[in-house]
Amino acid sequence: MPADLAAVHAIYMHPEVVPFLTHEPMPSEAFQPVFDELLASGCFFVWEVEGQVAGFYRAVRYAGRASHVALLGTLAVDPRHHGRGVGRAMIDDALTRLRDEGALRVELFAESDNPRALRFYQSLGFVHEGTLRGFYKRAAQDHYVDEWVLGLWMGAPSGA
Repeated sequence: MPADLAAVHAIYMHPEVVPFLTHEPMPSEAFQPVFDELLASGCFFVWEVEGQVAGFYRAVRYAGRASHVALLGTLAVDPRHHGRGVGRAMIDDALTRLRDEGALRVELFAESDNPRALRFYQSLGFVHEGTLRGFYKRAAQDHYVDEWVLGLWMGAPSGA
């Protein structure tokens, strides 16, 4: 997975992707600690298509009373793969894995000015549950962007 640094960096910093992820554009050397932290988390997944990195996501389980909840984040698909089912396959795989691990609820955050992502998540059954007003600020913009909280209830595990 450390060999995926260049591919993950290229997707993360793509002009169609970087506005909707956590960090501002940066060179690969500056991205290395971000990538290292993602790898060290143990919950960062790289999705490949025909041996090439096509996307990635992070799935973190909450602890304690919320241990049935997972947070999906750092989710992106290489723009060259948009519209080809990669995002849906990647999220379906994540949801299946999380459900098999006992997760009943999945949350994610998406910027209110990302209608393509919002439509996509809603098509998968995610519901807009709240708005974090002025949560997001891009360096190249003068205004703040609202962040939407989206949730998916997957129901009780089989046999429960």
